[in-house]
Amino acid sequence: MKIRRHFSLKKYNTLGIEASAAQFVAVKSEGMLQEILAANIQPLHILGGGSNVLLTKNLEGLVLHDKLGGIALDWEDEKQAVVAAGGGVIWHDLVQWCLARNLGGIENLSLIPGTVGAAPIQNIGAYGVELKDVFEKLAARHLESGQPKSFDAAECAFGYRQSIFNGELKGQYFITKVFLRLFKNPVVNLSYGDLEKTLEKSGVSHPAIQDVSRAVIEIRKSKLPDPAVLGNAGSFFKNPLIPASHFKKIAKLYPEMPSYPLPTGDVVKVPAGWLIEKAGWKGHRSGDAGCHERQALVLVNYGRATGAEIQELALQIQASVESKFGVRLSPEVNIW
Repeated sequence: MKIRRHFSLKKYNTLGIEASAAQFVAVKSEGMLQEILAANIQPLHILGGGSNVLLTKNLEGLVLHDKLGGIALDWEDEKQAVVAAGGGVIWHDLVQWCLARNLGGIENLSLIPGTVGAAPIQNIGAYGVELKDVFEKLAARHLESGQPKSFDAAECAFGYRQSIFNGELKGQYFITKVFLRLFKNPVVNLSYGDLEKTLEKSGVSHPAIQDVSRAVIEIRKSKLPDPAVLGNAGSFFKNPLIPASHFKKIAKLYPEMPSYPLPTGDVVKVPAGWLIEKAGWKGHRSGDAGCHERQALVLVNYGRATGAEIQELALQIQASVESKFGVRLSPEVNIW
């Protein structure tokens, strides 16, 4: 077990923030994880792909970098297959592995940055699909006791960008493996309008899951900056869920506001990016911290922004949107 000290995390977070870990170790096996947990080093921080984190300070204790690999069929029949993937597997690598075997269900989640182990924590979702739609179970280890535990979908308590792992059990478990139930004869999900438009432009009238994946990738690349080119953590804020009564008040002033009523009828989802843009923040830059010029939902690091500067910009955006619309935005990104 090789523990590195005073280790730079700049290359381990997609915002490219310069911060260091007092101690850092890449976890490559469950045996290694058990050995680390037995050493009882505190505090512990779990870092996957670093695509959903804002580092505002140097981290004390030990950073566990999830590098648990491996993708395999756990079970299959004529119609379905359960795929198991290690927590450190790059999410898009898993999507591609499934597409190559014509296993459908996660093609709409193509190109989402991060690792498999992080996916259940916030119930990743995009273009009409969420992880919970295909989730079977996960394996994890309790950070304090080191004991293994399996969680099914009900135990994960999935919600909108929410699970028990960023709620009641936040910081208590290391997710080692995720199991997904996928389909051999999948029905593609084109409920997101831009998908149909993109496929039509490509001349695809009867899309396969591979076509859907390519369309999703095209849309994401057109809207979101590449973290390898411009530091960012994707969508910085969650799309707010607001009471239908309050939505009606806003809609009277802004009838063009996009909205997505929830099935219950009493809550409406509104795009955070639209609210931020209407509040005047799209393209804003303060030093090296900015709001992306094409997608207001994405906060960016133009080179040397500190985590504190990105956080201050986020707070200003929150205050501005709340003042203008009476809606409080919640960060999707974890702020450390």
